[in-house]
Amino acid sequence: MEDPTTQNTERFGILQYGCEHYKRRCKIRAPCCDQIFPCRHCHNDAMSSLDNPKERHELVRRDVKQVICSVCDAEQEVAKVCSNCGVNMGEYYCEICKFYDDDTDKGQFHCEECGICRVGGRDNFFHCQKCGSCYSVELKGKHFCVENSMKSQCPVCYEYLFDSIQGTTVMKCGHTMHMECFREMAAQNQYRCPVCLKSAFNMSENWRHLDLEIEAVPMPQEYKTEVSILCNDCNTTSEVSFHVLGHKCRRCGSYNTRRISSPPEDQ
Repeated sequence: MEDPTTQNTERFGILQYGCEHYKRRCKIRAPCCDQIFPCRHCHNDAMSSLDNPKERHELVRRDVKQVICSVCDAEQEVAKVCSNCGVNMGEYYCEICKFYDDDTDKGQFHCEECGICRVGGRDNFFHCQKCGSCYSVELKGKHFCVENSMKSQCPVCYEYLFDSIQGTTVMKCGHTMHMECFREMAAQNQYRCPVCLKSAFNMSENWRHLDLEIEAVPMPQEYKTEVSILCNDCNTTSEVSFHVLGHKCRRCGSYNTRRISSPPEDQ
């Protein structure tokens, strides 16, 4: 005999209910304000736009106790299957996170260490204990760890990264940001990490072009002097010849440097 929950799911259809964030057949009652929303993100978006700052708040996902079936409108305790009509309220269901989602192509899984559900497939991720989050297995043993790097705001848009529904990336320095913000940063020719100022891209070709430009544009005699610089990439200080186009680190060859002594015109 066919499972009645499967029959009900087929009857009411997958991906026909929900919101822009998730497709599901239930809504949640927010215990913090006793209001009904399609999901916690819808709640947080609505609360963050309130005129009174004192009324703004975010929903703690684990505090949700009641859900409302979108098919029969029956309010009930959190569960995968509606206690009234028997419909499966979400193809993916996490009892810990009180999370429902029909779009299982996302590869949802619950990470015990993170304490929340992730997407992308459990086999494709590992939990980095020092960074405090799940990363792609391609980064295992190949990324620079920064303690709790994901438990911070994106340095571009300032959204909290740890439970963001947007994709994130880890830069060479170990700091993290949204993938879309990273792409936008590159489109704006911003090559440095906004947090530590280290180069976020392979800049070797750019440095070679700068070598040629500096060689082709010698400084006038009155500007031929030495200045002290600090390299943002290797944290080394050195004395180099002043040039208006840039100063090359003597140790690593990077032009991602800053002067720590006065320029000639100020002397």
